Amino acid sequence: MKIIDIVCSAGKTGFYFDDQRAIKKGAEQDGFTYVGEAVTEGFTNVRQAGESISVMLILEDGQVAYGDCAAVQYSGAGGRDPLFLADEFIPLIEEHISPKLIGREIVNFKELAEEIDNMQVEGKKLHTAIRYGITQSILDATAKVKKMTMAEVIKEEYNTNVDLKRVPIFTQCGDDRYNNVDKMIIKGADVLPHGLINNVDTKLGKDGGKLKEYVGWLKNRIEALRASEEDNFVLHIDVYGTIGIAFDNDIEKMSNYLGELEKAAAPFKLRIEGPMDVENRDGQVKALKELRMALKKKGIGVELVADEWCNTWEDIKLFVDEEAADMVQIKTPDLGGVNNIVEAILYCKENGVGAYSGGTCNETDRSAQICTNIAIACGADQCLAKPGMGVDEGFMIVYNEMNRVLTLAKRRQLALMETGEEINRSAM
Repeated sequence: MKIIDIVCSAGKTGFYFDDQRAIKKGAEQDGFTYVGEAVTEGFTNVRQAGESISVMLILEDGQVAYGDCAAVQYSGAGGRDPLFLADEFIPLIEEHISPKLIGREIVNFKELAEEIDNMQVEGKKLHTAIRYGITQSILDATAKVKKMTMAEVIKEEYNTNVDLKRVPIFTQCGDDRYNNVDKMIIKGADVLPHGLINNVDTKLGKDGGKLKEYVGWLKNRIEALRASEEDNFVLHIDVYGTIGIAFDNDIEKMSNYLGELEKAAAPFKLRIEGPMDVENRDGQVKALKELRMALKKKGIGVELVADEWCNTWEDIKLFVDEEAADMVQIKTPDLGGVNNIVEAILYCKENGVGAYSGGTCNETDRSAQICTNIAIACGADQCLAKPGMGVDEGFMIVYNEMNRVLTLAKRRQLALMETGEEINRSAM
């Protein structure tokens, strides 16, 4: 099956682009936006609408396979590619990438995805968002040609040897960190609440007291609202380096504080994402590893999750090899081609490190669906509910896609077992 045309359409994402550096420097919230000057290159405001590009591959039988180019909420920070604006990048796709793909035969995903992911224009690799969206569309095209789910394509091509099953879903609350937690508990999200603790004064507290109080509230709220005592939620809080700021990156003070948080969260498991941000990759690996070792020495069971400066497949490999984290957030748009998501999850699993198929609130329904397929196929330890910060929408997209994929894959396997032939998928 050949690609006979490529069509691009500009779109909006499920959230916004935020200038993380400006927020850390004290930009104040005003309603849903921020007051202050943008700091990061490319931003015209501290908060601005997120943008995406749908890349649609027209196949010769008339089917349309598509994926969405999208970038993270905090673009341009932590070593990431710059702000992604649709009007700037659609012409690049049409001029440089369409000629590479039109006329190509869809045989498998891996080979063509790696080719696009490594492609260079004027000596530079493509923006991560472009590589992300185009490889999604290639995966969808391969699934359509092979008449199977995208999860089955990944499992087959990468020989993942995992049973396709449900992956725990991690929900994020945004700044509405009380009402949204109620939604998470009622809907049975496995991991919660993310928290968006990105300011010391207003969210963490100068001595960490505000976050400690919030963790205690979380524990009590779960116990009050959960359907049964067997609903064993995991608490996962992203602190955006604010613990390091509050405690001057002092490992002893930080580890003691995390021990206090663990007690406040008990009996629930606690994960802390991004406890510090030392503004460079090697320093981040070293600092996170030191903190992790200090926690182990003290017998503190808080799990540390790597995020900042852990953007590319090469970064992830370094954090894993150095044993710098208990879990790595595979920030899906930051890796470029979705083929790298596969490699990253599998590498984490092979080396005993938690594989969190993450991403950003600033994605689309389509990228969320495709990442869900990959998470299932690789046996990720948790999968982010995305896009958006409203809980309901992102959880619905990921949960429903997960169940669709598992149900279809199970039906196909049953048909193979009963008849030895594949079911007529045109009737499904």
